[in-house]
Amino acid sequence: MAEAAVGFAIDKLIPLLAEEANLLRSVHTEVAGIKLELESIRCFLKDADTRAESVDQGDQISSIDGVKAWVRELREAAFQIEDVVDEYTLRIYNLEAQKHHPHHHGFVVDFLKKIYCFIIELKLQRDIALQIQEIKACIRNSKERSATYGFKIDFLRQGSMRTGRNDPRKAARFLKEDEVVGLESPKDELVGWSTCGKPQRTVISVVGMGGLGKTTLVQQVYDRVKGQFDCHAWISVSQSYKIEELLRNLMKKFCESKKEFAPRGIDEMDEETLTARLREYLHEKNYLVVLDDVWKKKVWGDLQHALLDNNKVGRIVITTRKMNIADFCKTSSFVHVHKLQPLAPKQAWELFCKKVFKFEFEGRCPPELEKLSGEIVERCKGLPLAIVTIAGLLSTKDKTVEEWRKLHGSLNSELMNKNSDLESITRILSLSYNDLPYYLKSCFLYFGVFPEDYSVRCGRLIRLWIAEGFVTLENDKTLEAIAQEYMTELINRSLVQVSWEDFDGKAKKCRVHDLLRGIILRKLEDLNPTIRGVTRRLSILNTLDGFVSSENSTDQISRVRCVFIFNKDDKMPNSIVSTCLTRSRLLKVLDFEDTPRLDHVPEDIGELFHLRYLSLRGTQVKTLPKSIGKLVNLETLDLKQSLVHEIPAEINELHKLRHLLVYHCDYNIHFCLTRLRGVKMEASIGCLKALQKLYYINIANGSMGGYHNFLKDLGNLTELRKLGILKLRYEDGSTLCQCIEKMEHLETLSIGSISEDEILNLESMSPPQFLRRLYLKGRLEKFPEWITKLQNLVRIRIHWSKLEDDLLKILQNLQINLLELAISSDAYIGEKLHFEEGARAFAKLKVLRLTSLTELKSLVIEEGALPLVSELEIGPSPQLKKVPSGVQHLKSLKLLSFYDMPNEFVESMIPGEGPCYKIVEHVPVVLIHYKNDGGRFETYYLR
Repeated sequence: MAEAAVGFAIDKLIPLLAEEANLLRSVHTEVAGIKLELESIRCFLKDADTRAESVDQGDQISSIDGVKAWVRELREAAFQIEDVVDEYTLRIYNLEAQKHHPHHHGFVVDFLKKIYCFIIELKLQRDIALQIQEIKACIRNSKERSATYGFKIDFLRQGSMRTGRNDPRKAARFLKEDEVVGLESPKDELVGWSTCGKPQRTVISVVGMGGLGKTTLVQQVYDRVKGQFDCHAWISVSQSYKIEELLRNLMKKFCESKKEFAPRGIDEMDEETLTARLREYLHEKNYLVVLDDVWKKKVWGDLQHALLDNNKVGRIVITTRKMNIADFCKTSSFVHVHKLQPLAPKQAWELFCKKVFKFEFEGRCPPELEKLSGEIVERCKGLPLAIVTIAGLLSTKDKTVEEWRKLHGSLNSELMNKNSDLESITRILSLSYNDLPYYLKSCFLYFGVFPEDYSVRCGRLIRLWIAEGFVTLENDKTLEAIAQEYMTELINRSLVQVSWEDFDGKAKKCRVHDLLRGIILRKLEDLNPTIRGVTRRLSILNTLDGFVSSENSTDQISRVRCVFIFNKDDKMPNSIVSTCLTRSRLLKVLDFEDTPRLDHVPEDIGELFHLRYLSLRGTQVKTLPKSIGKLVNLETLDLKQSLVHEIPAEINELHKLRHLLVYHCDYNIHFCLTRLRGVKMEASIGCLKALQKLYYINIANGSMGGYHNFLKDLGNLTELRKLGILKLRYEDGSTLCQCIEKMEHLETLSIGSISEDEILNLESMSPPQFLRRLYLKGRLEKFPEWITKLQNLVRIRIHWSKLEDDLLKILQNLQINLLELAISSDAYIGEKLHFEEGARAFAKLKVLRLTSLTELKSLVIEEGALPLVSELEIGPSPQLKKVPSGVQHLKSLKLLSFYDMPNEFVESMIPGEGPCYKIVEHVPVVLIHYKNDGGRFETYYLR
């Protein structure tokens, strides 16, 4: 990781050298000199980083401590360079702003001010030269000492430069059900304990060491049986928890499982009130709860009173590494205990081969690799996580004896430590980290800023990596595309787990396993430059107590570059944001996502010249200060689900802005056009030519002049990949079409009219050829012909279109492979929909939503028409009296949902009685959603 820090420092110096004409010769010489020193010492750093990670057989502990200290010194020097350069550019920027500020004091005064600014600029350049000289002297001393440790320099090509990409066919190696080995018997046992037995509260404890697959096993059981309970909840507990938060999450998850709203004021309830409300809620209900990763007996002691024994089927499944927790539960409940064991040798070998050779050699290990592979598997001690992680590493290597022998040798040395199984396995898992190139090490370690058991959105993570400078341009790819490749590579190496996939199989959320997170925190602790007590990234969890008042807070955060707050309970101190702004003027990242108590952004946020990422998502902020226009380096502004409804005109100064996410969705109202609210924006945005994402903007909310200027400016945003427009008028449709035609990179397009009856005038559009996702919300005179020419479409959603022509006849013969189709809110007002066998456009369809079609009377699905559909939603359709003919042919269907359908429709599916039950009996989960007296949907599990 010192290699990574030095690499970033070199990148920081390059633009400074490019300003040769504006630099004094002495400054340019010093900058060039330190760049050469860094490049020369970087050759040793791959070996140094590796040596600092582990103790080889011939190394002494004192030697390794010396190596670690040397690496930290180099890392600290690189940080100092970054600070010096950033401080210099900040002061020069402020000086330039002062020089170009309009003056009206007369010729003599203005001339003297120019002389003053010139002198100050010379002083700044000489200051930076002196600071760089001091740092260079330290680096030279470090370089001379490197000979003491005998570092090698032939590692540079292996680890410093970018390696080839993994085979894109290889899916992320997160243990999915069809890939799991050795859990069939435990799974059947847990399913039986969960669904059979007496109607009483029962605790099922799954006990075993980290990495055995406890969570994977329980997740599969949970998914299989949760539909048989009235309500269910999955809670990740972790080592540090608040009882109020656990109780609150339980209530929210229970309500979520029944499609209900949580009780009002739940976020303000104390422990006693929450316990009482849970007991009341669970009265007369069968319930299922999973408490994942329990470390303390106190967890059950705190929760047992809320999870009452109500003479109904109550099942609490606990995963833990500690047997004493399972024993403790026996004091108050009937308990089943399953001790999860490591895989047997045969199962371990099967799992290893599945992961390494899945796409090669017909899934079998080549004979020449069997001996080495067998020894590697044996060293993993049957631990699934270790096997999958090492297999992920091997899958990136050439399948040769030489490559296998290299890793085998490293494993032997890593497994020499006999202190504990966990320590030994940690060392194995560290091998995958050590093998990462430096650009991926930084990305992987970034998971350390997030709380335990936290699933982070991949898009958020990618934007943060870019803001941090972890991603460098190459060829004609965008930074976002390269960062996505980084993410895919981490997933394919089994270092990152996918926690939520989108409809097209792409990762939407991800996380790291607890063991790997432990490794990350250990690495960060080792790498933290303790020489001057510097903190680079500040992540505030749970509480903000003492942060502002700390005596050392100024020193602690003066060189902080990133601030994250993960806080949903404590009231945000009024001074916390101001503290960050005034004491950390070199900040690059401010991430206040989901901090609901934050309601104000100070005017002096504009002083953060280096700020690249600002997220106010999920906060109560209503307005942005005009000083936002001074953040000239800002790349991401995330205001989603905030209360901001207007963007200041000064935003047109942010020429580097790439992502502007500015909308709010009200989930408390029924689906309609007003549910989604964009923002008003009268600024001339044509100069924001770096924009990749812009959504959602209210077109019709500005003054007429600003409104038309905005439409014209849209055509200048030719780099857009995602565009969302709301409140479009009929007369402006053709102008919008002309703008969109220029956006040749556009992949996602969403357009909403000003009202449900306003016609979307989009007939003249010649759409970008790479468009993949299309959302149309408003009336259409006819189905746009240009849609038939989009060969890359994978998702179409249309709402309120009121089309009379048979949509399916138009769509089914298109030369596209749709993955999702949604026809909603009277987008079609015909009486019949007929899915015919052999329709090319639907051959790969996975998700089909036919909702709120009030005129629909007949839905027919021919056998073979929708071979891959796994999710189907229907209703409300009051005139559809029968279960659609052909649902029984949907062999891939996993989830079938009906919304507010007529009583006779629902009654026809009653198990064992209804004449249509046989049509749906093959579907694992069938949900009936109906409105209660309050107008909210409640859910009934048919099966």
